[in-house]
Amino acid sequence: MKRVLLSFFISIVSVVAVYLFFRSCESHSEIEGTDKLQDIETYQPVLEYGIPVDSFHISTHTIKRNQTIGNIFLSLGINEEYLKQLPRSADNIFDIRTIKAGNTYKVFTKRDTAATIEYLVYEHTSTEYVMFHFSDSLTVRAVQKDIRAVTRLSEAEISSSLWEAMYDYNLNPMLALDLSDAFAWAVDFFGLYQGDGFKALYDELYVDDKSVGIGTIHAAWFEHRGQKYYAFRFMQDSVSSYWDEEGNSLRKAFLKAPLRFSRISSRFSYNRKHPVLKIYRPHTGVDYAAPEGTPVVALGDGVVIEKGYNNSAGNYVKIRHNSIYTTGYNHFSRFGKGIAKGVRVTQGQVIGYVGKTGYATGPHLDLRFWKSGKPVDPLKIEAPSVEPIKQENREAFLKLVAEYRVKLDSISLRPIVSYENFLGTIF
Repeated sequence: MKRVLLSFFISIVSVVAVYLFFRSCESHSEIEGTDKLQDIETYQPVLEYGIPVDSFHISTHTIKRNQTIGNIFLSLGINEEYLKQLPRSADNIFDIRTIKAGNTYKVFTKRDTAATIEYLVYEHTSTEYVMFHFSDSLTVRAVQKDIRAVTRLSEAEISSSLWEAMYDYNLNPMLALDLSDAFAWAVDFFGLYQGDGFKALYDELYVDDKSVGIGTIHAAWFEHRGQKYYAFRFMQDSVSSYWDEEGNSLRKAFLKAPLRFSRISSRFSYNRKHPVLKIYRPHTGVDYAAPEGTPVVALGDGVVIEKGYNNSAGNYVKIRHNSIYTTGYNHFSRFGKGIAKGVRVTQGQVIGYVGKTGYATGPHLDLRFWKSGKPVDPLKIEAPSVEPIKQENREAFLKLVAEYRVKLDSISLRPIVSYENFLGTIF
């Protein structure tokens, strides 16, 4: 009897052991299968411009001077049929004449025995690329890169120029251009003083981790010759512009200057020695020295009343802004697109380019200003402001001012410590 019970017990234990063994194997197999499934599910191909790089050999090239898209196609041995399709495929998508020497492009060649080129990607700008896809036919796509905006609060004290301050404080140089636009009607950027400075709340734009420009300047503060200016961006009547803390527009009837980042080489005078004629005579204008080809813009809205050439002024344009004010621009190398007598121009529109035509020893702009027909010093014109913030927008505007002014006032200007100043602090 005991032997029977013992045999029965051993049988039961054996069955249980076998069951547990197979259950363990099955469970282990399921776990391994799950791991493999997870590995498959989590695998992500590496993409560049949306193209899986594992499938291609990729080479990078630089556009050479006078090189065209057609030249590039031929040099790569791309089928001439695609070259014939190029104008039609790129129409209304990308102007193939605008490729620039120095820009790069990448060629994606299949990893197969034929080694055929399937994609060519041209880096048009820091925010846009153009993809040429060689398939059954040629397709062309212009693609905007993903741009990320980072809001920054920055400040700088100026030692020489606004442009130099950007480098001194490791700021994006494009911020200088946008600040000069915001304060164009209030600050004379040709006469900045050491100790002038600014604070700005703005968006800096990034593609991946590379800064590609400046977005919106939400608010800014500028000190110039001891005078402090605020600028707050606000939309009124569907137009965004800059206003001071009281709601007065910073925009004036005339810009402070018709071009950016040059220097004044000669001022308004009734007795100046002419650099070409070598005689003393009135110079009822202001000369701005600038590189040849620098764009020149209209100081204000108006109508072109003269466009032409004479021996003294060279290529020139004259604009009547209203019944009181007229401006003149001399020595252009060439005129702006569409500029002709009778054409209406807007403030900031390019009307010509700096040159040295007429009586000129070097490239510069000679700016003239007339008030009621009499020449006046352009640097002493007090231009009227445009319409202030409307009453119905005032509450929203003042709320915005309160929010942004606290942020601007929370930081102070930090002077750059030069090597000489540093030595002065320790000796």
